Amino acid sequence: MANHARTVLDIHVNNHPGVMAHVTGLFSRRAFNVEAILCLPVEDSTTSRIWLLVNEDGRLDQMMRQMRKLQDVYEVNAIAEYTKVFSDLASVMSTESNQVVTE
Repeated sequence: MANHARTVLDIHVNNHPGVMAHVTGLFSRRAFNVEAILCLPVEDSTTSRIWLLVNEDGRLDQMMRQMRKLQDVYEVNAIAEYTKVFSDLASVMSTESNQVVTE
């Protein structure tokens, strides 16, 4: 498997049913793979932040422009420095998974 440069899309959205489906649907319709997803409510649960780990490619800027057009999306930023968060989370999950197997 080839190593690709990765980045994290930090997406500020309304927090209600269907928003995640709209955002990820953009990726699905364009055959753009999402490697990892993290979503948490913020601001008294009226909005959420979605972080998507994606491979950088020539379509990323266009994807970001399309996301900004969605009614429930307030802001979209690409932040390469956030990729470590997903690596750390994967490490924790892997360690916990191994502990469950050995117990």
